[in-house]
Amino acid sequence: MPKPMALMLPGTGSDEVFVRSVFAGPLAASGIALDAPEPPRGAQLAVGFLTMIDSVADARHGRLLLGGISFGAHLAAEWAVRNPGRCDGLLLALPAWAGEPDAAPASLAAKASADLVEREGLEKALRLSVAGVAPWLAGELTRAWRRHGAGLAASLRVAANRAAPTLEALKELDIPVGIAACVDDPVHPAEVADAWAGALPRATVRETTLDRLGADRESLGRAAVEAWQVSRR
Repeated sequence: MPKPMALMLPGTGSDEVFVRSVFAGPLAASGIALDAPEPPRGAQLAVGFLTMIDSVADARHGRLLLGGISFGAHLAAEWAVRNPGRCDGLLLALPAWAGEPDAAPASLAAKASADLVEREGLEKALRLSVAGVAPWLAGELTRAWRRHGAGLAASLRVAANRAAPTLEALKELDIPVGIAACVDDPVHPAEVADAWAGALPRATVRETTLDRLGADRESLGRAAVEAWQVSRR
């Protein structure tokens, strides 16, 4: 019998390296393997990930434990809504909005970053974007943005403009869901995580902080996995 596996997706402008640093340890402690795929480049970000999830689900001939961070969490929930009966649960960190993005801080930030990259070029945009931010976040952005390369601005726009599942759609997901929120994150407000949890029939929220995340990447993954374990009871 194959070992349980969780397929986890990164957020906007991020990468699988960050996903592994957040989730590999907490999942392993629960006996679950991690599959963290490299993000598709450019405008293929969303459709590429959703197609990838389809392929993994077909290959495993069964149901998936699925999740992600920020935009990755949106896509995981979107796939689960579209594929009832094929998802065993969701591990969601830092959902950024429900339904249309409108003026959600994460959407506005992604659009501003895309504008900056297109106007100034990648390296100058990076220098401007990391000025004054926490060193750990500067390091993550520098690595991930350079890996996205020429496709970065397009991928940021895909994420910024794509609707997340509505709260009404989330009400139909009768599966265990663990949600992690950072209470000091203005880009991914904890209120959004609470709204998702209020809509989902079997969801639990665990809170942490960006300060903890900076010192211990696994703090975010532990929060999501622990919340999912509670929701399974």
